[in-house]
This record gives sequence, C-alpha cells and structure tokens, in this order.
Amino acid sequence: MTGQSRLGRVEFVAMMAMLVATVAFSIDSMLPALPQIGENLTPDAPNRAQLVVTSFIFGLGLGTLLTGPLSDSFGRKPVLLTGAGVYMAGAALAWAAPTLELMIAARIVQGLGAAAARIVAMAIVRDLYSGRDMARLMSFVMMVFTLVPAVSPLAGSGVIALAGWRAIFLTFILFALASSLWLSLRLDEPLPPARRRPFRRAALVLAMREVLSIPTVRLAIAVQMLCMTTLFCSISMIQQIFEQSFARGPEFPFWFFCMALFAGAGSLVNASIVMRFGMRRMVAGALGIEIALTLGIVLAFTLGLPPALQFPLYVAWQTTVFAHAALTLGNINALAMEPLGHIAGMAASVIACIATVGSVLLTVPVGLMFDGTPIPLFVAVLCAVSAARLLMIRLKRAERFAT
Repeated sequence: MTGQSRLGRVEFVAMMAMLVATVAFSIDSMLPALPQIGENLTPDAPNRAQLVVTSFIFGLGLGTLLTGPLSDSFGRKPVLLTGAGVYMAGAALAWAAPTLELMIAARIVQGLGAAAARIVAMAIVRDLYSGRDMARLMSFVMMVFTLVPAVSPLAGSGVIALAGWRAIFLTFILFALASSLWLSLRLDEPLPPARRRPFRRAALVLAMREVLSIPTVRLAIAVQMLCMTTLFCSISMIQQIFEQSFARGPEFPFWFFCMALFAGAGSLVNASIVMRFGMRRMVAGALGIEIALTLGIVLAFTLGLPPALQFPLYVAWQTTVFAHAALTLGNINALAMEPLGHIAGMAASVIACIATVGSVLLTVPVGLMFDGTPIPLFVAVLCAVSAARLLMIRLKRAERFAT
C-alpha cells in the first residue's frame, strides 16, 4: 500500500505544510534573537549575526542535492526521518555553540537535515499530483505554511523572554520530533519499490543532465533563484531595518505577524485563479506588479518621503514582497517540475539546490551592505524582480519553440 491512503486531502495538505514549514520556522523564529546573538557572539561586528540565517539556507541548498536522489532510491519516508535526525543534531550543536563560527557550522548542519523535509515533501506531492492540480495543491500547502512564519517571530520572542535565546534551538528539536511522529504513523510510503531508481553515480549524472538539458527548466530555475533572493534579502535585513532604521525593534514580531498573514492571502488568490490563468502568466504578472511597486518606493525614499510616511510605506511594500513569494515560488517550481515527473526526486533536488545556493550567494553581500536604511534592500529587490521578468519573457519564447 502506498501514497496517502490513510489521509484525507486536508490532512495531507497539513502534513506537507508542516514539513515544508520546518524551513520557515527554523529561519523566522531566529530573527528576534539576532540582536542578542550579535551582542553575545560578535560584538565587534553585530551585522554578522544575520549569517545565522543565511548559513542555514546555505546548508539547506547543499542538502537538497542528495535528499531527492536518496528518496528516489530508498523511499520517501526513510530519507525524511533520517533528515529529521540530522536536523535535530544540528540544532543541539547550535544550542551549545560558544562562538559564532561554531554556530554557523551547526546551522549549516541543521540546514542539511531540513533539506529532506523541504525536498521530499515536494517529491511526495509530485508523486501523487501533476500539472495545474499540483500547482493548486501546492498553493494550499503554501497557504497553511504561511501561518508558521507569521507566528514564528512571536514564538521566538516568547521563548527568549522565558528561557533565553538559546532555548529556541530546543524548540526546533521538539518541532522535528512532532512532525516525524505524525509522518511515521499516518503516511504510507508514496514511492513503491518498482518506481525506485538505483543510487548510482552514473544514474545521478544522467538525471542531472536531463534536468539541466531542458531550456524551460533552466530558465524556471533562474527565475526561482531571483524570486528567492528577494525573499531572503528581506528576511536577513528585516529585523535590522525595524530596529535601526525605524527604532521599532520591540514591535517587530507583531508587525511581522501581520505582514505574513496579509501576504498569505497571496497563496489563496493563487489557488483560486491559477487553474484559469496558468502558472507562467501568474508568475509574470506578479513580477510586473512588484517591479512597479519597488520602483515606486525607491523613488519615494530617494526623493525625500516625509518621515511620518516612511515606516507605513515600508511595511506595505514589505508585505507585497512576501505576497509576491506566495504568488511566484510555488508556480515557478511547478513549471520547472512539470516535464520531470519520472525523476521527481532528483529534479526537485537539482532545482532547489541551484536556486537556493544561488540566492544565498546573492543575498549575503546585500545583507552585509546594510547601512541603517532600507535603500540597499529596495535596490536589490528591484534588480532581482526586473531580471526575473526578463527571464520570464525568454521562458515564454522557449515554451513556444518547444511546441
């Protein structure tokens, strides 16, 4: 017996959302702790504290290259549970880390483990669904998943108040234990032995070549990388912007909660209309809107916006960036995966590895350029969405050529 036979669609969506949310929870709940991490572990260069976020994402990107192929060979559930063990080990090491360097190393390990939850969950969805039906279900997954980043900074602040910032790493362990237990008890193995691929280097190289040989897939990966860059740049700098640019650090978790909830409506909108308009048009439209909004805020801040309007305008714009991610990432990933159902695990790994590692390499220098104002973030997002929109034009042409 395979698949979701014991699960209704609602429980299946909730389970996949919890697995995918491992990543968001591991990132967003750390944001309120960054000032204290900077003060305690890198007082001479507090801006380096944001590397606790980007190092996790870097490990996540590296881990995706193996978790998909391993799940293609050994099944989805064993790889998910092994990844959870690695994730918890990394969290325990970060909890005990006496230096920033060791904490960064531990966060990379934690990211490696979290890759299983992220990639294998997507492969499971692709095992059971395809096309626009897959995109629609992924939108519901993302909509439920949105609740986790919305409440994560609030949860992180509560943990810090009760037990100190290091205790956040213990909550990661509890989260992974809960999701692993649910998965073990309720989900039947989605990948039957007859559909598994031997874990051989030659087979993996061939599969990777197949993924990268398709022009539409390459373009979709590049667009996904740029869309992820806008999100990761925002996340890595948002706490500093609240605290240093607007002197609203204590209010940050509550504003983040509101922004994430409003942005979550983007997933609901996508689920409602993606079947009508298609994935490519949804991504292209969302990018066009974000270009206009970001260009507007760059001009407003550059030309001298009244101070009383700066914070509300920034919050409104940041909400659109989060909503933009909800409207683009699921759709562009579904576009990239569509021709690759026969190697879903490897495809998910290659796509996510390139997009995630590439986005981190773009994000780190942008984050370290923080100068006390949100201007570097605005300019970085404008460049990323503009480049992504140009690539979507090329993607449309490539689709026409392929047909």
